[in-house]
Parts: sequence; structure tokens; C-alpha cells
Amino acid sequence: MAEEVDYYEILEIDRSASQDEIKSAYRKAALKYHPDRNPGNKEAEAKFKLCAEAFEVLSDPEKKDVYDRYGRAGLERNGGAGGFQDISDIFGAFGDVFGDSIFNIFGGGASRGGARVQQGADVRCGLTLDLHEVAKGVSKEIRFRRREVCQTCHGSGAKPGTQPEVCKYCGGRGRIQQSTGVFSIQTTCPKCGGRGTVIAEPCPDCRGSGLTPREVTREIRIPAGVDSGVRLRLQGEGDQSPNGGPSGDCYVLIQIKKHPLFRREGQDLVCQIPIGYAQAALGAEIDVPTLDGVEKIKIPAGTQNGDVVRLKGRGMPTPRRNVAGDLLIQLFIEVPTKIKPEHEKILRKLAEYEGDAVLPERRSFGSSLKKFVSEFFPDKKASKPEGKDESKDEKTS
Repeated sequence: MAEEVDYYEILEIDRSASQDEIKSAYRKAALKYHPDRNPGNKEAEAKFKLCAEAFEVLSDPEKKDVYDRYGRAGLERNGGAGGFQDISDIFGAFGDVFGDSIFNIFGGGASRGGARVQQGADVRCGLTLDLHEVAKGVSKEIRFRRREVCQTCHGSGAKPGTQPEVCKYCGGRGRIQQSTGVFSIQTTCPKCGGRGTVIAEPCPDCRGSGLTPREVTREIRIPAGVDSGVRLRLQGEGDQSPNGGPSGDCYVLIQIKKHPLFRREGQDLVCQIPIGYAQAALGAEIDVPTLDGVEKIKIPAGTQNGDVVRLKGRGMPTPRRNVAGDLLIQLFIEVPTKIKPEHEKILRKLAEYEGDAVLPERRSFGSSLKKFVSEFFPDKKASKPEGKDESKDEKTS
């Protein structure tokens, strides 16, 4: 009878189901037949064990291949389908597959298998870089503090020569269970904090925590193009676990110094460069900064204030992609606040000439101004847009 069991039918999935679909189906079935949801129901308990057996086989590529070819009998010949006789074996095998979502909410995990193994805490540190380092990518040495297993008590937290005592409040399970109807909810033991033990005589070096602080040095590779606020993760470099669990992670927060010439906008760089009136009117060749040094670019005659010259691909690289932003050279015309007498004479002659030569933008503005005055202020006259000397107009009037 056992050989006729179809694991795919048990989990209600197709034979072409992916590993994610298999896991999702098992989670659904485990919730449905969980013993704490079905107290005293032997049939549900049997199905719960069968679902775990199906998941054990179908989630293992080698066992799944044997089962697909030869069925359950093929697994038994290879010693790979023993099944689960005790529910606690299921919690021990799959208690960490879905975190707390199934086993710890409904009474498994820590309460059935002893005190919970704790993961070490995450740690954080900062790293400040300049724009040129980020543009090329760089390796940096970082220093940060983390807590490691105490060498005096080897993580027990107890004074050498003594041992931690079993927590009487939770019976050493590390968690306490409360039942509300068919649901059973577990919470961390408030007495021992989930360790399952209490320290009567704390270790003098770690004061009972099982961990001592230590500064460590690591080298980290910064990928080209990262931006301020990015967090880089160093897996397993955080606090160690005092009871054999996995270490936490170290998160490195990247900050980039303000650059004296460039402003970053995403992967583009913006550089504002002042030019003179003559350069804007006549065109010129000017020096501009780039990430690779100083280069010359040509600005066309008639350049207007705020015009942008775009240098394609000369901005910041995109992390892990072979593309880069642009360098935007934003030009603005700088008007001198103080001028020499000879310079003033030239400018006055230029102003006199420009008064006779009405440029297109001035002509357009003049027409709009005239319309504005006649519509809203009919009793007033707008001054002429050409910029002629008013003293001449008074003499001729």
C-alpha cells in the first residue's frame, strides 16, 4: 500500500513543478495538517508525516530523480525513503525551511527540539570615498567592531569551572507556549531570553553574554559607479553566535565626498563653467575637466546662457553594467562687476551698435511688451526695446 503513494498527489502539484512550487505546496499542506491545528486527529497527523516525506524526496534533486524513474520502491532500495516516525523529527529536519511561519507559530521548532539556535547580530560601519575612487572602482580596507565568542567561557557565559543551569521557567526549551483554541502560540522565554539556560555565576570577561567585543580589519571591493547611501553586505562578518548559530552580516554604508567641480545627477555628471560675453558671441575653445583629466572643447558662436554641451559616456559608470552616464558641461555667461575705462568705451560702442541691430529675441520680447502695455496700461507707453540712448530721443523731440 505504501508503494502506491504518489508524492505529487500528496502535495497536489504537477511532475513539472519547480522547487519553489514544491516548497510552496509543502508549506500549504503543513499548515493544513499541522497537529496543533488538528489536535487528536490521527489521520491529519499521518498526512502531516506523509507531506513531510514527500517534501523530503521532491526537494532533493537526486532523490527526486530516483523517485521519478523507479517510484518509492526505488528509493527504498537505495535507503532514501525511511519516512518520519516522530513529528519532532520533522521539526528538526525542516524547522528552518520556512522560518517561524509554520513550526514556531503552531508549536514546533524551539519547543520541540530544545532551545533555539540564535543567529549573531548584524553590525554596521561607514566608508567615505571620493568621486574618482567611485568612478574607477577601488579596494578599501575597513575596520569595524563585532562581538566574538568569549575565549574564557567558550560562549557559555558561565564562570570557568561552572555550567549554565537549565531555565526552570521554560524547562530549557527557550520558549513558552500559550494555547488559544486550536492555535498554539510560542514566545521567547522572558527569563532566559530564548537560550534555555540561566547563568548563576557569569564569566568575568563577557559578563554572561558569551561574547566579547573585538576590532577586525577586512578588505572590501567597491564596484565602480555606486552612489551615496548604498549598503554593501559582507556575509557572515557580523557578531558571532554564542550557541553555534550562524554569524550575522556586516553592512557597509557608502558616502561620497562633495566634489569641487562635478555635481552628480544619477549616473550623469554636471559641471558648470563660466565663459565671457565675447566667447559666447564669437565661439571659443575652452578647457573643461573630465574624470580622465582636462580636455578642450569647442563652443559654438552664439552660445546662450545655460546652454549645455553633452559629452557622451563621460559620466559615472553603471554598477555591473558596461554603460556610463554623460558629462554635461553647463555654460553660463559671466558679467564683470568692475571694468576698466578702456573696456567701458568698447562696451558703450557695442551697446550703441546693438541699439540699431534689433536681434530676434529682443524683437519678440518687444512685441510682447507692447501688447502687454496696450492691453493693461493703455495710458502708458512702453520704452523702445532697441536700447537706444534716451538722451538722443529727447533732443530730436
